Amino acid sequence: MLATLEGLAAHWPDLATVTVSHHLEELPATTTHALLLRAGAAVSCGNVADALTSATVSDTFGVDVRVNRVDGRWHAIRRRG
Repeated sequence: MLATLEGLAAHWPDLATVTVSHHLEELPATTTHALLLRAGAAVSCGNVADALTSATVSDTFGVDVRVNRVDGRWHAIRRRG
């Protein structure tokens, strides 16, 4: 699925797509904006780099995670404490 979405974005750069997931790893590298919801309310939204922070993702899922981006791909790793 990711290869297909990224191929479409390469061929049609103005094409809008919507991806719904609980896993940051499933977001295409071409993702530009994000909306985080918890119990139907927005926790964070906007530019993907501003919306997907460790604090906002931890808040959304109620789990302490560290968010990072490697080679254009997002990852959330649970912090052990």
